[in-house]
Amino acid sequence: MRVPDILHRISLALQKKGARAVIVGGAVRDHFLGVSTKDYDIEVYGLPSINALEAVLLAYGSVNLVGKSFGILKFKYDGMVYDFSFPRKESKTGMGHKGFDVLLDGDLAFETAARRRDFTVNALGYDMVSKSFLDPFGGLKDMERKLLRYVDKDTFQEDPLRVYRAVQLSARLGFTLEEKTATICRQMVVEKTLDALPKERVYEEWKKLLIKAPKPSRGFEQMRILGILPRYFPELHAIVGIPQSPEWHPEGDVWRHTMYALDSMAFMLRKEEMDDRSEAWKLKLLLAVLCHDLGKATHTTLEQVDAEKNGQSRVKIRAIGHEKAGVIPAKSLLSKLMNSSHFIESILPLILHHMKPSQFYATGAKDSAIRKLATQVNIEELVLVAKADFLGRKTEENALGGIYRAGEWLMERATMLQVEKSPLKPLLQGRDLIAMGLTPSPRFKEILERVYAAQLTGKIATKEAAELFVRRGYL
Repeated sequence: MRVPDILHRISLALQKKGARAVIVGGAVRDHFLGVSTKDYDIEVYGLPSINALEAVLLAYGSVNLVGKSFGILKFKYDGMVYDFSFPRKESKTGMGHKGFDVLLDGDLAFETAARRRDFTVNALGYDMVSKSFLDPFGGLKDMERKLLRYVDKDTFQEDPLRVYRAVQLSARLGFTLEEKTATICRQMVVEKTLDALPKERVYEEWKKLLIKAPKPSRGFEQMRILGILPRYFPELHAIVGIPQSPEWHPEGDVWRHTMYALDSMAFMLRKEEMDDRSEAWKLKLLLAVLCHDLGKATHTTLEQVDAEKNGQSRVKIRAIGHEKAGVIPAKSLLSKLMNSSHFIESILPLILHHMKPSQFYATGAKDSAIRKLATQVNIEELVLVAKADFLGRKTEENALGGIYRAGEWLMERATMLQVEKSPLKPLLQGRDLIAMGLTPSPRFKEILERVYAAQLTGKIATKEAAELFVRRGYL
């Protein structure tokens, strides 16, 4: 197993003190999956106390002591952070994720310490002294079978967050949730143990699912199967089974379409040109796609219409106004995951306007309409959301290459108008009106709004033209 040089050096120092370092958890799992990692968790066996571990680490770098009471030291070296921990036992003492007593014990056996871990594939270890792998619970066999299985039924049930970890890990790894593990997860949902979880912890698991899973839909489908959606996220559950027009959505109901669209967005964001984009930006687009059709739950109608040729009636499925209707359930859903109203508000315009690229393309929208749209939503982001929506429709057109012509057209036009990422900057501000001889007053707002409206329509395009507009109307 490939290990950073600094860890080898620390391991040798620990050996001299009669201790051994064991790399545990995801880094070992990822080694067998052939996935590169920068996250290393190291458990240290054979020391008398956490203070002894701290002393060794301080000889090589800095140590953050925030988690010391839980037996965890964050060691920083050369810009990287490594988690060093003491073997420990945990016993449930109360409700919630903080209701645990932690017992640190450097003399614990690896198998005893690993029993508190969630899944067998995360209970692996790499002994840096013997250079051998430790697998007390059959994690390697489960990995071969692509199976996600709990280590210990009792310890698994003590932390309800593990239900969400099961969801995101199964999607990220492409593993099947073992039957008994799935049964326990469903039972924990029914027993309402997930009620005790703070939204921040739930959102962390959602973020891993959305950002790291090749197909996030696997995780959301798992949530549906485990009964999480109807109890905790009814806004998503409401679109399950909502019909769509087979002509435009041959893939099926709104839920299935949303899952296809979500996977399409995840695929687009994994492209090389997206590498420099922030995680927050990617999450914004992924969450917008997840929520883009929530309004169809309340605004889908089935109408009997006469067929043109044979006179027989058929059902026409429509969802007029679903874009606007989706804003409220989207806000409700997102508020259950985070407290950042600013971030939530940045997502809502993408939902409200997600049909605009296709509508503008179909009608040949004028420059003024595109400029106005840019004042309401980031057009570059909107086109990406609309493209994911387009690719989530399994039509013959998509099968022929999946080129979203409407999006390409709108981006070309918006770029030409210089509004693809932000709206037009106002040609005039209050200080310009003062320089022209106007006295500050509440009327300034009206004047500036009229000037900006003229900018959007293309009537004025320079500061000189804007000043002339004001002189003619207000001086």
